[in-house]
Amino acid sequence: MTPSPLSAGKGLEQLTGQVGMSHRYVIDIDKSSYQLGSWSKAAGLGVSWQKLSYRPGNATHETIVPGNVSYPNISLSRAAGADSERVQDWLKSVIRDRSPLSGAIYLVDFLGLPVVTWQLKEFFPIGWRLAEFDSAGSRPALETLELAHTGFLNAEGRFGR
Repeated sequence: MTPSPLSAGKGLEQLTGQVGMSHRYVIDIDKSSYQLGSWSKAAGLGVSWQKLSYRPGNATHETIVPGNVSYPNISLSRAAGADSERVQDWLKSVIRDRSPLSGAIYLVDFLGLPVVTWQLKEFFPIGWRLAEFDSAGSRPALETLELAHTGFLNAEGRFGR
């Protein structure tokens, strides 16, 4: 039996569903005029729970339950370039207005289409740095933006729902 040719839509679906090396991260800040461009590396997108344990009554076994949730800081990195100036302008605006921000980090594919979204409820920058670089070397100068946040899981509401 000869396989049927893929339609254009099905081929595109298969193409964009593949994991590739050309993914980028894009930060979208709600109620902001700053577009910070795309980033090539993200670290710290994670969540963890405190482990709580107890022994009820005279039980001989330990029972564990999840405790408080915590989110590590997120670090985004890329080669410094034209978008770096926008980041500096945004950082200056944060100095003037220290209100928590909301927004999202998108993992986008090579076509610029979102693959995964992490919706950040509250975040703010806690650091920016330009890595040491040597103009005689062949590596670009890397900038890193570090964000603190209160989470990306939509876990609001009552237990048992």
